[in-house]
Amino acid sequence: MHQLVTEQPNATSAGIDTLSTNEIVQLMNAEDGKVAAAVELESAAIAKAVDAIASRIAKDGRLVYLGAGTSGRLGVLDASECPPTFNTPPEMVIGIIAGGVRALTSAIEGAEDDSESAIVDLKACELSNRDVLVGIATSGRTPYVIGGLRYAQQIGAYAIGLTCNPDSELNHCSDIVIAPVVGPEVISGSTRLKAGTATKMVLNILTTATMVRLGKTYGNWMVDLRATNVKLKARSVRIVASITGLSEQQAAEQLTLCNGEVKTAIVAAKRAVGAVEARTLLERSAGKLRLALELPA
Repeated sequence: MHQLVTEQPNATSAGIDTLSTNEIVQLMNAEDGKVAAAVELESAAIAKAVDAIASRIAKDGRLVYLGAGTSGRLGVLDASECPPTFNTPPEMVIGIIAGGVRALTSAIEGAEDDSESAIVDLKACELSNRDVLVGIATSGRTPYVIGGLRYAQQIGAYAIGLTCNPDSELNHCSDIVIAPVVGPEVISGSTRLKAGTATKMVLNILTTATMVRLGKTYGNWMVDLRATNVKLKARSVRIVASITGLSEQQAAEQLTLCNGEVKTAIVAAKRAVGAVEARTLLERSAGKLRLALELPA
């Protein structure tokens, strides 16, 4: 453990307890500024991972996140945000944390050290060779994650390792390793800081870029969102109005006619067809709005 980059003392923050509050804030912000550059260095690996995820999901596979502690919580968070943002079924992107649901809010001692429980958890979610498993372990050596990735490879699932340490154990049990090396933490070993931020950034990119590849966006509009509250209903109206040129009142009426389905409403308005025909055009386009708008009648 003492050799891990994320466990090293940070010379910059050696005297953090002697600093003023403003100096502490500035120091932490300066350290966080290094995260984006570290993630950028992993762009090629991230892009390769996105292509693998999108390809498998397009063939009815799933994306499964697996982690312990902060890493597990970030995976569960990213998975839980996909249904409202992209209208994905809950089973398309899944987050699994060592120790189960209780570990989301409480530390479960020893859960990360049990490699066999990862296999039990993955069998419970019926991981298969159609799926992609992203094992998240900042240290690159968490037994729970290592066990899960090895099991994924054994059954033919695509295995992706995400760590913040170079040349880790994940390299020996992953098809791709994404390793943004953010350096020692402001508080030595507190990987919920820069490492956690880097992990969140990578997970954001993985799911967002995958959904773009799957046609869940039109330009930068989230046209597959699920309007489950007042804010999202208002956003749906703005999206339809902006893309079609309708007034917001007309856009709201079109959404009502199309059962609140943003893409259906846009196709219906721009192609001057009813909801049923609009859905047919979207089906012929594999749900990709741009293609549906360009298809011959």
